[in-house]
Amino acid sequence: MPNSPPSRDPTLSQLIAAYPVFRDAQPLAIGIHKAILAAHPEIAKDALRITLKRHTASTKYLKSVSAGGARFGLDGLPAGKITTEQQELATQAIKDRFRKQAELRREALKVQEQQAKLQLLVNKFKP
Repeated sequence: MPNSPPSRDPTLSQLIAAYPVFRDAQPLAIGIHKAILAAHPEIAKDALRITLKRHTASTKYLKSVSAGGARFGLDGLPAGKITTEQQELATQAIKDRFRKQAELRREALKVQEQQAKLQLLVNKFKP
């Protein structure tokens, strides 16, 4: 990723560079944190917890989980399946995220319209 901006999360950058399952946002095996800590003792548990939370909450990752299928280990091999419940939760999280983004855009547009109307009034009564 030579043209991508530097990551806010150096642990995630390290994992993306080392493992295609992170780079491709494939569904991760349950308990993958144990394999990561074993392979990378230099990574602090708290930093890994935050990194995994951030990564698994990303839209790209949620889309992978909502598609269903296999989960993958660090080696890229299948390591379990996504349950129907996990698939439904990921799908709902994506819908909620997009709904919230749409609401925020509508609110911002409404504010812009109100400011434009106010500016027209100001200009109308300006000497």
